[in-house]
Amino acid sequence: MKTLTGKVALITGGNSGIGLAAARRFAAEGAQVIITGRRRKAIDEAVARIGTGALGIQGDVASIEHHEAVAAHIHATFGALDIYMANAGINTINHSAQVSPEEYDAQFSVNARGVFFGVQKMAPIMRDGGSIIVTGSIAAEKVLDGHAVYAGSKAAIGAFARSWAIELKSRGIRVNVLSPGPVDTQILAKLGIPPEGRDAFEQAVAEEIPLGRLGRPGELADAALFLASDASSFVNGVNLRVDGGMALL
Repeated sequence: MKTLTGKVALITGGNSGIGLAAARRFAAEGAQVIITGRRRKAIDEAVARIGTGALGIQGDVASIEHHEAVAAHIHATFGALDIYMANAGINTINHSAQVSPEEYDAQFSVNARGVFFGVQKMAPIMRDGGSIIVTGSIAAEKVLDGHAVYAGSKAAIGAFARSWAIELKSRGIRVNVLSPGPVDTQILAKLGIPPEGRDAFEQAVAEEIPLGRLGRPGELADAALFLASDASSFVNGVNLRVDGGMALL
């Protein structure tokens, strides 16, 4: 039997990068997958790639009303939720002296507020014994140039997760953090890395990682599957770094 047969899984930001890789992995393991994202076209393309009856819902994770609507839809359609991966996030790299209030608010709205109220609204419809995974970052532990605001938002959700692991203990719901290092996804282009500078950038980053390369989305998806499945049934409240050892340096 596949490891997630009969499970219902929701992944925010599941239309690209790590979220999409996890969605495809969960679906391949038998889960009914629902993804959310901000752009309808990207959601539809991702749903087609996931297959197996995946469902895509458009919305903004910073909106509490969005989470309420998603929770109501999942409860009405599938009865309950087993796996919630709060994965959507944004990053604007800037030195603290140049950070605008708008940049600060945008990152905390999506990365922290979005995760907090997503869990608040999804937890009531989750089955006992479920799994909550929040996508953090090694930036919460390791100082990275221009990442102060992003790091703060990711540190916040690590604190949330530890509290939730205790608050939800009576229901047997596990809460863990998945913290990626640099991963070869579309976000590199969004960070302003031009195609002609990609090789040099990857080489520079690889030199900061003990394993000598960027991570691959599938490797993060495998780690997410571990945290979502019964393979991690006695793992609760941890921060699983999937970074090739980068946080050690």
